[in-house]
Amino acid sequence: MTLPFTSDQFFGIFAEYNRTFVLVAAALWLTSIVTLVVAARHPARHSRTLSYFLSALWLWNAVAYHGLLFTRINPAAWLFAALFLLQALLLFRVATRGPIHYFSSARWMHAIGVGLISYALAYPFLTMAFGHSYPATPTFGIPCPTAILTIGIFLTARGGVPLTLAIIPIVWAFIGGSAAVLLEVPTDFVLLGAGLLLTAILAGQRLQLMRAA
Repeated sequence: MTLPFTSDQFFGIFAEYNRTFVLVAAALWLTSIVTLVVAARHPARHSRTLSYFLSALWLWNAVAYHGLLFTRINPAAWLFAALFLLQALLLFRVATRGPIHYFSSARWMHAIGVGLISYALAYPFLTMAFGHSYPATPTFGIPCPTAILTIGIFLTARGGVPLTLAIIPIVWAFIGGSAAVLLEVPTDFVLLGAGLLLTAILAGQRLQLMRAA
């Protein structure tokens, strides 16, 4: 598979993102931690807040990363922006109609979910540890760590999440994961694994429903 941009152009977009939005990225990272801690302590009361925050995070990705920056080197970024915007709207709709209860799933799913959440929060530091020099390195508030964070949160949801909410993060897991191989971003290999895991879990749940019918 060939990409419509070079590796230098790709990492140049991250450099521009970090120079332009360094304070926003830091604020999103800190807000993520606070929102997650509050939701984990009181899932029944604050799961709705977490859905709203995820909605805002996907919207930020749609506009600031895909729309303003990535479209400069990849025409497909307009489609990616539309997908991220749709995911933001779906999360907002879920938050307003009835919250999903996060941090309430089975023990093994909860443990994996928390692991992915922790990985997403550590993502900016891991990318630099793997040899990408700041500012030309993926940080926080961009698509891949956002998808990892979202899938991790979904795995902690009681009874799972609706298929409509899971489709776009899974699609991005395969897009971002495959690009990670070509562009040598090893921190995004976890994204591909997270997408495969969520796909397997949803398929297993669907199979159980079919057997029970």
